[in-house]
Amino acid sequence: RKRSTAPRKHTLHHTTLSMPEKVAIIGSGNWGSAIARIIGFNAARHDDIETQVNMWVFEEQIDGKNLTEIINETHENVKYLPGVKLPENVVAEPDLEKAVTGATLLVFVLPHQFLPRTVPNMKGAYAPNARGISLIKGIEFVDSKPMLISELIKKEMGGMDIAVLMGANVANEVAQDQFCESTVGVRDLANGAAWKQLFDYPTFRVNVVNDVPGVELCGALKNVVALGAGFCDGLKLGGNTKAAIIRIGLEEMQKFCHKFYEGVQPATFFESCGVADLITTCFGGRNRKCAEEFAVHEGKKPFDTIEAEMLNGQKLQGTITAKDVMTCLKAAGCVEEFPLMVKIYMIAFEGTPVAEIVKF
Repeated sequence: RKRSTAPRKHTLHHTTLSMPEKVAIIGSGNWGSAIARIIGFNAARHDDIETQVNMWVFEEQIDGKNLTEIINETHENVKYLPGVKLPENVVAEPDLEKAVTGATLLVFVLPHQFLPRTVPNMKGAYAPNARGISLIKGIEFVDSKPMLISELIKKEMGGMDIAVLMGANVANEVAQDQFCESTVGVRDLANGAAWKQLFDYPTFRVNVVNDVPGVELCGALKNVVALGAGFCDGLKLGGNTKAAIIRIGLEEMQKFCHKFYEGVQPATFFESCGVADLITTCFGGRNRKCAEEFAVHEGKKPFDTIEAEMLNGQKLQGTITAKDVMTCLKAAGCVEEFPLMVKIYMIAFEGTPVAEIVKF
């Protein structure tokens, strides 16, 4: 029998008896599968987390066989994370209601446009004391203002406390156990300990901060800046230009956060979710890659086509967020305060030449 790669389970001594946390992961794409490895390892080594972790998988056919069956038989998500073994205690489940039944910790990691039609299928099967955490990078636009995905989930889940996890976490590198950091943003610090225990691992170091909007907005906005970095790469511009785009992008990210949300902490931008995530996304990741392709074709190949050709069914978040950001800026009458994000939008959607990325 093959030995587990997870560390031995910790024996914790409690002064009072309590039921272990039960985890359900809602989503199983590239990032969902990568983080499922970390969660699976931690569930196996901590006594106060149930060992089995249910992962809801949107059922697909791969060579005539159900994806969930392939995952449960081979312990590999052959479509979204090929070549990487998942822990045997991570169980793929196509029935969402069954996947979340009795769960006390809900991990949301699916494209945010799928949330409205996904949440109702849980049918309240999770535990009454359940808390959630969003790993979803994006924002919505409601009544002329940005709405955080965590706020959207909280509303859909009847007021459930929702934390967020964001950071410099390119999924394939996390899946290869390359060392990285991540940031958990919470509104209730009492819940921070449970999330840290679930995610913190020797190769995945987690810091908890009391700043949900700051952490979450960084995770969404950096994808827009990454489009600008990709345009630079497609134009064969060098490190100086890309560094300038990153710096200006960080400045505009800070300005956006403070304009639309109160209580965002300046220190959050120096966490993994801030400058670190911005850097790694501007040098790797799908948004930069697709924007480079867009620039190489001088904007004549639309992003929808590039997404279909290059992302193997994954979704491009930077373009969606760029549209939402522009809607927010227009509604607030502050377009002129965000020249880089506006120029990125104009290049992506209004036919502005890609070379204009450095002219604002």
